[in-house]
Amino acid sequence: MTNPLDASRRRSLAQLSALSLASISPWALRQAAAQAPLKGLTIGVIYVGPRDDFGYNQAQAAAAAEMKKLPGIKVVEEENVPETAAVTKTMTGMIRQDGAKLLFPTSFGYFDPYMVALAAKETDVRFSHCGGLWTEGKHPKNIGSFYGYIDECQYLNGVIAGHMSKSKKIGFVAAKPIPQVLRNINAFTLGARSVDPKITTTVIFTGEWSMPVKEAEATNSLADQGVDVFTMHVDSPKVIVETAAKRGKMVCGYHVSQAKLAPGAYLTGAEWNWTTAYKIIIDAALAAKPHPNFLRGGLKEGYVKMSPYGAMVPDPATTMTDGIKTRMIAGSFDIFVGGLKSNAGTVVIPAGKPLKQADPELEKMNYLVEGVVGSV
Repeated sequence: MTNPLDASRRRSLAQLSALSLASISPWALRQAAAQAPLKGLTIGVIYVGPRDDFGYNQAQAAAAAEMKKLPGIKVVEEENVPETAAVTKTMTGMIRQDGAKLLFPTSFGYFDPYMVALAAKETDVRFSHCGGLWTEGKHPKNIGSFYGYIDECQYLNGVIAGHMSKSKKIGFVAAKPIPQVLRNINAFTLGARSVDPKITTTVIFTGEWSMPVKEAEATNSLADQGVDVFTMHVDSPKVIVETAAKRGKMVCGYHVSQAKLAPGAYLTGAEWNWTTAYKIIIDAALAAKPHPNFLRGGLKEGYVKMSPYGAMVPDPATTMTDGIKTRMIAGSFDIFVGGLKSNAGTVVIPAGKPLKQADPELEKMNYLVEGVVGSV
């Protein structure tokens, strides 16, 4: 038999619970839902060029392809999106039409103002940018940036180039003199000059991330000046690799392996492994953990890797390079050390002060080191 007092107490508790739920704000309910682990996730990936460019976009697309294999993950992609308001339209479409809750706008120029402005409006969507410099108190918490210490691989490229160059003139075709690019040029040069301090690196800036005509012109110009080993920092190294090979020169690749484009000229290369960063970011979203605002890693963390050595690279070159790589992974080798001078003769890193890879000073690099022929 039911006790009337128990029934009355249950009715009172039910009424109190209803009142408590009614008093919770919609914002609080949304926050509670946002903190619950997700069973599935739609992510959007945006490329500034074609996904099969043998370069920057292909490296990102390779990671996106791996994400498609994960359970519960849906990937929507759009390529050839310029660094203009067009990317805002693409991002908005992915959010509204595809239900994307995590976006990877991959190109440098997407970050500010386009991604920053949209993230401030779409507060329940996560944005992860490749190379952007997220800053506490300046950028929304739903924005993150990821990048890799590819200068480690460019230093190793330089070591190989230093062994292979007969003219003692190596070349670098670059897009724009931003810190990430300057860091690669400098690391490549320092690697080569660790083999022979007489080596110089001549750099030509094209002014654009993808400008095949200018890239071919720059490669031919450097070849005419006696450069016999090339590397680059442009979106697609394809034209540079093929042009250098036609001129009988050697190449260290970038972004992904270009070995099959010029097997007789390809020495090795600096490659991205964006799967590592993508997986960390996606796992955080699925588990409703805080969005990773600032991710960086190098060889040790699996963010970057080297292309296999070409058959023409001699054992002394690979032995020295592998030894330095081992020290990099162990954390006992620094690329940028004290007493470093710019090519203008100014000391840019004081004596006795090595800069570790995570040092924010390296993200602000605005100089070319001694041994580089060119200017910022």
